[in-house]
Amino acid sequence: MTALWIALGAAAFIVLAVLVISYICYRMAFFADRSKQPQDDVIVTPQGSIYDPFRDNMVKWIKETRQMAHEDVKITSFDGLTLCGKYYEYAPGAPIELMFHGYRGSAEGDLSGGVQRCFKLGRSALIVDQRCSGKSEGKVITFGINEHRDCLSWLDFIIRRFGDDAKVLLCGISMGASTVLMAAGTPLPKNVIGVLADCGYSSAKEIIKVVIRKMGLPAGLSYPFVRLGAKLYGHFDLEETSPVEAVKKAAVPIIFFHGEDDDFVPCEMSRINYEACASKKMLVTVPGAGHGLSYPIEPQTYIGALKDFFGPKASFSKSESE
Repeated sequence: MTALWIALGAAAFIVLAVLVISYICYRMAFFADRSKQPQDDVIVTPQGSIYDPFRDNMVKWIKETRQMAHEDVKITSFDGLTLCGKYYEYAPGAPIELMFHGYRGSAEGDLSGGVQRCFKLGRSALIVDQRCSGKSEGKVITFGINEHRDCLSWLDFIIRRFGDDAKVLLCGISMGASTVLMAAGTPLPKNVIGVLADCGYSSAKEIIKVVIRKMGLPAGLSYPFVRLGAKLYGHFDLEETSPVEAVKKAAVPIIFFHGEDDDFVPCEMSRINYEACASKKMLVTVPGAGHGLSYPIEPQTYIGALKDFFGPKASFSKSESE
């Protein structure tokens, strides 16, 4: 009997340890503390020393974008969250870039430069705060699993709002790029004319393993606790889908950008996505560019590649509306 109680105690301890470790992983990777959101008048740019040479320009983009005419918009997600965005109109009838920011980022902080890039290309922009970020509701970041469903909901909003003839390009950076790539693997409305994926990862599993290794931990041993934490406490499966699997079913043109010196999401991940992509595709890598810095470092190369890849159908001249 004593041996039985010892065995039961040991089993209970192991179960408790697994639950505790999985919960810690969930809190570190997926939980968003909404109490730490910055005030509206505070300018937040990406953290890290690699962004220091570009920070003044990023602040300038944010300040200028705040002064641009825009409309605050919102939708309700499939699971009842209020999601918020800002719509910047270049001209009535112009193609619209639906833009998604990165992990623990925000629409304003990650995408203000993108708004101005859109205007240079003759496009309107709808930048959205992903669930858990900015003014959008939510407490669980799902690495694109639920976010790509939000992307589809935003598409429905655009079509309802701007009509069946609206042209839309899906655009994302980092986790946002992987979000739109996962959306591209679903049946999309005819309104979607292309996808721009900047420094996206090939799968949530692989990017989490990269982060685990950087922490000095064994990825093979640690990752199952992360996935279990997502399932038990976040109520989603990290391996439900992935960008690399989604692009195998893509039917719209996809252009991939990635900085060759990206030390957060390896450039190789965009190469993997590119090779797997079944639709018309283009890969642009930028030497010397860190994570999310391809456009700030090579803006003319970036814009030129977009013009060449998508052609005139993805741009608009204001004279067309006159």
